[in-house]
Amino acid sequence: MLRVFKQYFPIRNIFFVIGEGIFIYVSVMVASYIIMGPESFYLQHWLMAKILLVTLVCQTCLYYNDLYDLRVTDTFTELGIRLLQALGIAAIFLAFIYILFPQCIIATGTFIVSICFVIFLIVSWRFCYSAILNHGLFDQKIILLGSSDLIKNIKREIEERKDCGYAVALELPDVYESYCSDKPLDPDLCIGHKYEGLEDVAVKLGVTRIVAGFKEKRNNFPTQALLKCRMEGIDVVDGHSFFEMLSGKLTVGQLNPSWLIFSSGFHKSRYRRFLKRFIDLILSFILLIVTLPVIVITALLIKIDSRGPVIFSQERVGEKHKIYWIHKFRSMVRQAEKHSGPVWTQNNDPRITRVGKFIRKWRIDEIPQLYNVFKGQMSLVGPRPEREFFVKDLQKQIPYYAERFHVKPGITGWAQICYPYGASAEDAVEKLNYDLFYIKNMSTLMDLSIVLRTIKIVLFGRGAR
Repeated sequence: MLRVFKQYFPIRNIFFVIGEGIFIYVSVMVASYIIMGPESFYLQHWLMAKILLVTLVCQTCLYYNDLYDLRVTDTFTELGIRLLQALGIAAIFLAFIYILFPQCIIATGTFIVSICFVIFLIVSWRFCYSAILNHGLFDQKIILLGSSDLIKNIKREIEERKDCGYAVALELPDVYESYCSDKPLDPDLCIGHKYEGLEDVAVKLGVTRIVAGFKEKRNNFPTQALLKCRMEGIDVVDGHSFFEMLSGKLTVGQLNPSWLIFSSGFHKSRYRRFLKRFIDLILSFILLIVTLPVIVITALLIKIDSRGPVIFSQERVGEKHKIYWIHKFRSMVRQAEKHSGPVWTQNNDPRITRVGKFIRKWRIDEIPQLYNVFKGQMSLVGPRPEREFFVKDLQKQIPYYAERFHVKPGITGWAQICYPYGASAEDAVEKLNYDLFYIKNMSTLMDLSIVLRTIKIVLFGRGAR
């Protein structure tokens, strides 16, 4: 398993992505051989680098077209459509690169020929990989102990994500008299009261990790049984820690304060704060200049479309509960909450103007928040800022909600890329699960990952209301 941002990714998933890159590279190399002959490999300067450029562009387009999300490409029809779309976009993107940098061109017709090889090899590769996932090959076997909702959530997460790399070999409740396998080939796989013999069963099943999530630890925690398992070299993991690694979020409704206190993370060194602020300052300044034409055009369209100010300013709660004014392009009618008071934005909200629908879909309405970032009131990446009216209610309803104010709010964040737009207290709970994960594990590399995934969401206009 490979650890990235406190999440564990199976090595086979990394191998899958690298393998696909190798197939694309080989396809372009074979096409170059067919088009230009064997002499091209020593006559053309930087040929290998040019082929690598094509490979990187193709894999980037595959990623941005969700071809590495197996829940999206679960049928060959969907795979074929998205693959052709991605390769078409790659061809257009490469054409622009070749216009700007003609020295990067390999040879006329090479890309067209290589597409045939790419499609065949990628489809074949993915067929083999799907067979591996469907048969659970190379899955890490685990045992789930306990009857808590946390254990149910872990089991559901594993069942829904066939590429998570885990397989539940055995599930045992909090309290039981004894357990014996119902399989005729395993009559000796029995566990007694208080999990006696658990270590022997784990070894026989080939289990490498035990996940514990009990409703009540005080009287039911099997110290001796788990200690024996640990002595056998089997990892014993707390359910909350395992769920965090598996899903990329926490479970605020089931967390004990002691787990948050003693768990790793929440590092906020001066160097990390300085680096985050420095990046925010430089990027917000550059983006404000680059987006200046968009700002001017958007302002004109808003003025033409409806009456009212171009910029909509509203009080939000920031770091350490400080109130500040957030700035956005106005996407609703003037005085939208005059009669209703503060309310969540809903699907097909009648208060949204025609221009407002467009700028919300493509997140153009968020551009003025770069000024908030430049002033230091916000960050490019962090929990989304909320209004004080909602914060007061949510803090009463949701445990640990106040903890999200230990960092600056952001234009985008982990919750925004992992969960769709929320407009209820239930959605606020789920977003807090992701926000706390981000606060616990925040780093410069994680911020970069969030920005890249945000670009993907914006390009396809997803999640806006």
